[in-house]
Amino acid sequence: MKKKIVYIEDEAEMIDLVRLILGRKGYEVIGANGGREGIRLIQTEQPDLVLLDLMMPDIDGWDVYHQLRADERTKSLPVIVITARAQNIDRVLGIEIAKVDDYLAKPFTPQELLESVAKVFARRDQTLAL
Repeated sequence: MKKKIVYIEDEAEMIDLVRLILGRKGYEVIGANGGREGIRLIQTEQPDLVLLDLMMPDIDGWDVYHQLRADERTKSLPVIVITARAQNIDRVLGIEIAKVDDYLAKPFTPQELLESVAKVFARRDQTLAL
């Protein structure tokens, strides 16, 4: 069964790029233009994974993330942050403090994106099998 991914990002070109990279590996990528649309799409589409930009004009990515974690229906939904905030402190805050599933800095290679998505799905499948 095809895994469904919602990518919340305010740059249409990034959504198209990620859709192309992941689509070639059989993933269905649904783009959301900003945080408000992303939250709405997550509720209606019930994806297997969320890719989340942090810097967006309508709702900050961290606000979206906290709303997902506060909702019983989405609190265990895997989230990979994809952001231009590439300093080590940002990565540590994301993974160690906020507990996102992975953190990718822009620009990233197609291989880095594919490996991150595969790693998160493998971890989730392993957890579900227990």
